[in-house]
Amino acid sequence: MRLGELMVQQGLISQDQLRIALMEQEQNNIPLGRQLVRLGFVTEAMVRDLVAHTIGQESVDLATVIADNEALKLVPQDFARRHHLLPIAFDDAAKSLVVAMADMFNVVALDQLRAMLGGQIQIKPVLAAEAQLEEYIDQFYGYELSVDGILREIETGEIDYGSLQTAAGEEYTQPVVRLVGALLMDAVKRGASDIHFEPEYAFLRIRYRIDGVLQQIRSLHKSYWPGIAVRLKVISGMDIAETRSPQDGRINITLCGRTIDFRVASHPTIHGENIVLRVLDREKSIIPLDRMQLRPEVLEQLKTMMARPEGIIIVTGPTGSGKTTTLYSLLSYLNNESVNIMTLEDPVEYPVTLMRQTSVAEVNKVDFANGIRSIMRQDPDIILVGEIRDQETAEMAFRAAMTGHQVFTTLHTNSALGTFPRLLDIGISPEIMSGNVIGVIAQRLVRILCAHCKEAYEPSEEECKVLGVSPRDRIKIYHQVGCKYCGYTGYKGRMAIFELLRVDADLDAMIARRAHLDELRDVAKAKGLKTLAEDGIRRILEGYTSLAEVARVVDLTGRVH
Repeated sequence: MRLGELMVQQGLISQDQLRIALMEQEQNNIPLGRQLVRLGFVTEAMVRDLVAHTIGQESVDLATVIADNEALKLVPQDFARRHHLLPIAFDDAAKSLVVAMADMFNVVALDQLRAMLGGQIQIKPVLAAEAQLEEYIDQFYGYELSVDGILREIETGEIDYGSLQTAAGEEYTQPVVRLVGALLMDAVKRGASDIHFEPEYAFLRIRYRIDGVLQQIRSLHKSYWPGIAVRLKVISGMDIAETRSPQDGRINITLCGRTIDFRVASHPTIHGENIVLRVLDREKSIIPLDRMQLRPEVLEQLKTMMARPEGIIIVTGPTGSGKTTTLYSLLSYLNNESVNIMTLEDPVEYPVTLMRQTSVAEVNKVDFANGIRSIMRQDPDIILVGEIRDQETAEMAFRAAMTGHQVFTTLHTNSALGTFPRLLDIGISPEIMSGNVIGVIAQRLVRILCAHCKEAYEPSEEECKVLGVSPRDRIKIYHQVGCKYCGYTGYKGRMAIFELLRVDADLDAMIARRAHLDELRDVAKAKGLKTLAEDGIRRILEGYTSLAEVARVVDLTGRVH
C-alpha cells in the first residue's frame, strides 16, 4: 500500500488532504511525505514512525541523540553527506554500528559502508526524518562554511571554488549573495534567535543572540556593508532607496532542509542602517506540552485550567522570556477540527494549520480592540490576543471571556501575582477580574548546562542558604566550563522555569475585595504555589542549570536571610 493510502487508512489525514498533497506534488515534484509535512497535515515524526512501522524497522528522533565520537570517527564526513546517512552509536564489544538513514533501501550506500569498514563491523540501519538528517550531519560533524573564502573573493576578484562547493552544487552566484546566505545558514545552525548587523565608524559588527545572550561572531570592514545591506533589503522586500526611515520586511527561505522565516527590521543610526533579523524557526518554536519538561503536577494543573470552557489564561514575563512559545504550545494542545481558534498577533510569527491568524498592523487597519470586536463575529471558541497593552484591549478581552470564550493573552509583569495590580492599573475593576481569570503563568528562560563539560562541585555555605539546603547534606550542584560543543560558553539550549497560579473560588473572593498582595501570596503559597525562584532552584538541584544562570534571570536575594 502507498504512503498516502496508508495514512488515510490510519486516520492521520483525510482523503481531501491527500488529494491536495498530490496536486501540490505534481507542481513541485517533492516526495509525498515531505509534501504532507510542508502543508502542515502531519509532522515529520508521524511520517518517519509510520514508514518505519510499515517496513518493520526502528525509527529514531535525532533531536534526542547525543553524538557518539567513536561512531563519527568511523565514517568520514563527505561519505555521510554523499550517502545521506549519520552514524549515531558504536558498540565496540559487539562490533556493531547504528546508522540513521532517510532511505532504508539504499543498498548501494550500505554496501559501500560495509566495504569501507572492512566487513568487520555489523551495520544496523534505523530510519530518520530527512530534514533532521541534513541538520544533524552538520551539527555532529561540525560544518565548514567558507565565509573567509567568499570575503577573499570580494577583495581580490578571484573565484573561491571551495566556497562554491558549500552552495549545494548551485551555479556561480555573486559573492555578496553567497556571503549573506552563508551568514544566515551559520546563524540557523548555531541556534541563534536574532542576527544583528551593526555598522560602526570603520567596521561592521555581526552578533548572534544564542540562548538569550548576544555573542560577537565577526567584524568586517565597513566597505562590505552597503552590498550586504542591499542584499538583505532585496530578499526581505524592503525599499533599497530608503535609508533614513525604519523599515520592516520578511524573508522566507529553506535552510537545513526546512523552511525558516526571518523577520527583518532596519533602523537608521549615525554610522548607517542597523539591521536586525529575528529567526523564526517553526520546528523549534512550537514545543508539545509533554516535551516542555514541566513538573507532573504543573502539567496536570495546566490541563485542568485549559479544560475550563470560558475565562482568561494570562502568560506573563519580560520580552524574550518565551511567552509566545508557551502560548503556541497551549493552543497546539487544544487545536483540532472541533474548535475554532482565532488569533490577533503583532505580527504573526509562526503560521499554524487550522488556526485563523491575523496580524495587527497599521496596514490592516486592525488594532487589538477592533480586532477582538471583529473576531467575536467569526464564531470563535478560543481567542489569542497577542498582548494586553491598554484599557480598551483589556476590556474587550474580558468581555470576550465573559461571553463564553476561552481567551489567551500576555502581559508584562514580574510575577504571577503581579498580574492583578497591573490589570487594576490598566483600568480593569476587581469585580470583573474575579471569576474571569482562570490562571496566570509567569515564566523565564534559563540556559541549560552543556552535557559535555559541566562540572560538579559542593556549594559554599552562602550558596546552600540560597538553595535552601544544609551544608551537612554535602549535595553536588554544577557550574559551566565551556568546550567546543557549546561554543565555549558552558551552555547549550534553554528551558523555561514556571510560576503557575490557578485562580480558584477563594482567590476570586480575595481579588473582588481588593486584598493586599501579601495576603494573596500567603493564600496562594498555602495552596501549593511554587515561585520562579523555587522552580529555578529545583532545576539547579536536578543538574540542568547553574546557580549563576538562575540568579541572572530571577531575583534570589530574598532567599538569603
